[in-house]
Amino acid sequence: MLVGVPKEIKNHEYRVGLTPESVYELTKNGHQVMVQTNAGIGIEASDEDYKKVGATIVSTPEEIFAKVEMIVKVKEPQPNECKMIREGQIVFTYLHLAADKKLTEDMMATKCIGIAYETVTDRFGALPLLVPMSQVAGRLATLAGTHYLQKPYGGRGMLIAGVPGTEPAKVTIIGAGVVGTNALQMAVGLGADVTILNKSVDRLIKLDNIYGGRIKTVVSSQAAIEKHVYEADLVVGAVLVAGLAAPKLVTKAMLKNMKKGSVIVDVSIDQGGCFETSRPTTHADPVYVVDDVIHYCVANMPGAVPRTSTYALNNATRPFVLKLANLGWEKALKEDKGFLDGLNVFKGKLTNGPVGESLDIDYVSPESVI
Repeated sequence: MLVGVPKEIKNHEYRVGLTPESVYELTKNGHQVMVQTNAGIGIEASDEDYKKVGATIVSTPEEIFAKVEMIVKVKEPQPNECKMIREGQIVFTYLHLAADKKLTEDMMATKCIGIAYETVTDRFGALPLLVPMSQVAGRLATLAGTHYLQKPYGGRGMLIAGVPGTEPAKVTIIGAGVVGTNALQMAVGLGADVTILNKSVDRLIKLDNIYGGRIKTVVSSQAAIEKHVYEADLVVGAVLVAGLAAPKLVTKAMLKNMKKGSVIVDVSIDQGGCFETSRPTTHADPVYVVDDVIHYCVANMPGAVPRTSTYALNNATRPFVLKLANLGWEKALKEDKGFLDGLNVFKGKLTNGPVGESLDIDYVSPESVI
């Protein structure tokens, strides 16, 4: 199979779909790989590094989209990329369609085979290709919040750990999945006063067993969210409902009761955000203020640490890329129900139920199209 890796073009996105090591796995399996020049520069992988493992370097994305059978990316196709996608072409990347009707319609119009990293499941129903970036984003969320709590950046002027004789910052984390637990790990390590909310008591018990008296665990309810958001200096939104738009758990009205100069970091922004006032931002312009509350809603947070992020992502995606290349999309998806869960669009049809429900678009089951 001829596989293509275009350079990412989203604002301050430095990750790349395949590392040289992943390309080598493909070429030694008899596949051809076409990489756009400087695609790996953000992870310190040069064109020469890709050439050494058998890749062909090309100058433009047009050359890649026009020729390859499978596109491997990191972020969702941008509008001008959607125009280049061909009918029947495999596009394997993060799509996050539930928060973007226009992108969904554009992807359907291409009649491609769009497989989304974030909806591939394993035998336990977990999301193995979302985990590494959720780990990175969760850890970055606490660090970003710590930064913007500083007075020069508009925050309350708090050191997250405090010092002897002063109180540490209060950090409220909504959601105890991969993002939430990684944000928690960083916040605890930095010495914050941490409260984590989640619907599952079993999940909270597990966290309590790990962290004991160093954290507060609270069963999530509207009353509990309001109480702990109002008390917080930093709130991390870490809510995920697979395939669906994130629920709006913190309303605009609630912001008036939050501390002036407090910070919210909405890691759910890829799925629309879990704060009513959230809107996507970029690394170039990461924050805005509503009712004296700083909002950090960067939609590609892991792009800030591309070397860590790309290698972590490739560790997870490489076996799936190889399976698609070795077997072809039809056999690869038929043999693996969890991989089939990743099929979001297929030759003009939407094949993900939660996305269809979120966007009010007709959909069919992925099983019905293969």
